[in-house]
Amino acid sequence: MALHPWRCTGDWGLVERHLDNAERCLEWIDRYGDRDGDGFQEYETRSPIGYANQSWKDSGDAVVYPDGSLVKGPKALCELQGYVFDAWSRTAEIYDALGKAERAEALRKKAQLLFERFNEVFWDEDTGFYAYCLDGDKQKVLTVASNPGHCLWSGIVPKERAQRVVSRLLQRDMWSGWGIRTLSAQNPAYNPLSYQNGAVWPHDNGIIAMGFKRYGFAEEAARVARAVTDAGSYFALYRMPELYAGIEREDTNFPVQYPDANVPQAWAAGSIFTLLDALLGFDPDAPGGKLYIDPVLPDWLPDLLLTDLRLGKQVFDLRFWRDGGETRFEVQKGDRHAVEQRRLAADPHPASR
Repeated sequence: MALHPWRCTGDWGLVERHLDNAERCLEWIDRYGDRDGDGFQEYETRSPIGYANQSWKDSGDAVVYPDGSLVKGPKALCELQGYVFDAWSRTAEIYDALGKAERAEALRKKAQLLFERFNEVFWDEDTGFYAYCLDGDKQKVLTVASNPGHCLWSGIVPKERAQRVVSRLLQRDMWSGWGIRTLSAQNPAYNPLSYQNGAVWPHDNGIIAMGFKRYGFAEEAARVARAVTDAGSYFALYRMPELYAGIEREDTNFPVQYPDANVPQAWAAGSIFTLLDALLGFDPDAPGGKLYIDPVLPDWLPDLLLTDLRLGKQVFDLRFWRDGGETRFEVQKGDRHAVEQRRLAADPHPASR
């Protein structure tokens, strides 16, 4: 689900042009991202005017303890570990394809070690959820927030724990009815009209929905897709705003746009494609000439036609439709033998491949 562009394009020139840059990024992760050598990524500004938070939740008040107070740094956020796990795993795939098995295996071993250490340190068995982060004293911050949903997307969650993570994100304090909130409504810092302490972000929900799909929770992914797209229908010209309020959905209300939200905004617009991916389960392999799919259409979307879908040099028109409880598909344009249905959830942990 987390893909290299070359898996979509089959463009080896892209790999050749940017592999050195990718290696420099991996070097940065080891040298600067892991500040103290404990194997985890931490951040802390060294500037009196620098950002206190340097994850996607970058507002100064976004990372809080369960009592609502600000977390002291350096901070090791849970999703950052997943991003690094994904980077090492996917770059290993590139080196496999290039025939550089030794480098691929070294990266895969690093990913596996991070997988094991992350799940040992960040998991909280009592709550069945991951810590939001480790604080400056290396203590788990057990604040309930949307961030562990990104860990599903990256594949750093073991299959046996995924159900508990999914269920926690859909409990009423996190689920607004218009999407998953950034912060639990039970936290004292919660405010549905805050920037990142209770509002709903479409891009955040799109990534989480892809994580749900990755682990086989197609119904839950569709629930998120329905909520966010329903919200989008209320905004001018159907343009998805950067974020909107995490107010409770009721029959008589509507989603409220955050006052200073960017509209249009690339993240928000891109959420439509991640939500679509969460329904159809694309797994492109352009170098191998294959497009793997795992479509599960919900009852509110019984028929769907995609046109001009590109895989490398191939172009497809694909139709999907519900047939009873099953989702069928046909290739209306393009090589029908290049499109194959298979379950995404068979192996959500890429470092084990």
